[in-house]
Amino acid sequence: MKRVTGIGGIFFKSADPKTLGAWYRDHLGLEVSDWGGAVFQWGGTDSPAGMTIWSPFAQDTDYMQPSTAPFMINFRVDDLDALLAALRSEGCNVLDKTETSEQGKFGWVLDPEGNKVELWEPPVDA
Repeated sequence: MKRVTGIGGIFFKSADPKTLGAWYRDHLGLEVSDWGGAVFQWGGTDSPAGMTIWSPFAQDTDYMQPSTAPFMINFRVDDLDALLAALRSEGCNVLDKTETSEQGKFGWVLDPEGNKVELWEPPVDA
């Protein structure tokens, strides 16, 4: 019997959920519903095949810095460079560092509450 088949959601506390939801809608393109969340369909109708990764990090990791939050959300994107440029032009706090590896291209932005958001452009064959 399979017990876990994927990530069902990412949930976290916010000082102002409505304003934070609007930021994610306006700057990262999430289709935030009236109830305040967004649903990602992977591989269904009108959805590219994809995956969601679940990965715990050691308590002493610095990977989520400069955020002090104990979590980080990773969003798959189509064109990392174009998105980072757009976010910068919109006044978002985009971190200067980017990385490219066999896993793809990575960039980061801090949301208005200081949470680090990882943006991932997978390699062409992913």
